[in-house]
Amino acid sequence: MTARTAGVFFLLLLLASPAAEPATAGAKEKEKELRELRGRIEALQKQLAAAEESKSEAADALRESERAISEANRELRELGAQAREHNKRLAELNAESRRREGALKAQQTLLADLLYRHYLGGRSEPLKLLLNREDPGQIARRLHYFGYISRARSELIAELRSGLARLRELAQEAEQKAAELSVVTAEQRAQRARLEREKRARNQVLAKISRDVERQRREIGTLKQNEARLAKLVASLAKLMARAKPAPRPRGERAPAVVPEDSPFARLKGRLSPPVRGELANRFGSPRSGGGVLWKGLFISARAGEEVRAVADGRVVFADWLRGFGNLLIIDHGDAFMSLYGNNEALYKRVGDIIHGGEPVAAVGNSGGNADSGLYFELRHQGRPLDPLDWVRMP
Repeated sequence: MTARTAGVFFLLLLLASPAAEPATAGAKEKEKELRELRGRIEALQKQLAAAEESKSEAADALRESERAISEANRELRELGAQAREHNKRLAELNAESRRREGALKAQQTLLADLLYRHYLGGRSEPLKLLLNREDPGQIARRLHYFGYISRARSELIAELRSGLARLRELAQEAEQKAAELSVVTAEQRAQRARLEREKRARNQVLAKISRDVERQRREIGTLKQNEARLAKLVASLAKLMARAKPAPRPRGERAPAVVPEDSPFARLKGRLSPPVRGELANRFGSPRSGGGVLWKGLFISARAGEEVRAVADGRVVFADWLRGFGNLLIIDHGDAFMSLYGNNEALYKRVGDIIHGGEPVAAVGNSGGNADSGLYFELRHQGRPLDPLDWVRMP
């Protein structure tokens, strides 16, 4: 590196250093904000749980096993992503090693040729040229040629050493990645075994309480309590996120609150993709079995394990088990809009995660004592339910 190049490099470092500090500070601030958000939501969950302790239902017996199933599924998904990254990096390292080896062979061949030419010429060649009284111009050209060969030889030797050092680094990194992949693979096996145990435990509990669950699932009082519980949760989350105050709860079923047309989410009305592929089992506002209670969202029948996708960009504000809705995920889309995804087998995201529209966030199931496999889906604005069919393009 020349002095001028070193000076330019040093100047660039000086210019880059001030920018690096705010970036690090910004990352720390976001991390602090995320911790605070998770802490507030955890406190909210504890408050809600404490209020429900005296109102235990049969489906509550499923809470811990369904939470554990969700957690095991999420960890398995994350481990799978890690394994894919390790495999990808290993493939890249192997490809780079092959390229390096090919380049080293070519350099070795060229160096062998240069050494052979040097051997033929010998160190006394410049002196021979002078003693032979050859043309000075010819002598200068030949001396320049020998100097070029000498410099090229030195550069090749340096490149060979550098290439060999890089090959050793690649071999070490490949060995490290292989070890990490082995650990991840072992963790995947352990998580799969854990998942199977949790599923067996859930099935055993469900077999014991299935009649009570089915009876409570059809009771009007239970359904109303579930709806009130969810409405309270959404209202509390809205306040916590400091987006907007929830609208007053309506008496009976009334038209939803006026939706702001200039909101980014509102502009997606009628263009949202469905959160899961399946068959529509009910419509918003239609009576639930037993009468007296209306559907506040959609139940989409789908196979267990089918991917549930976020309908739009947002941030996860709730990801836990809730009585009546099983493993429930709630995404805040801004401007007091939220989407809710219930009865999942697994939740792939955690509170605070940033979500992109179409991103998998959960897996279909029948948690919470639901008899059928499918997704319960709601859209809410200022805590009030919206008809999802006005927003989602169902096939």
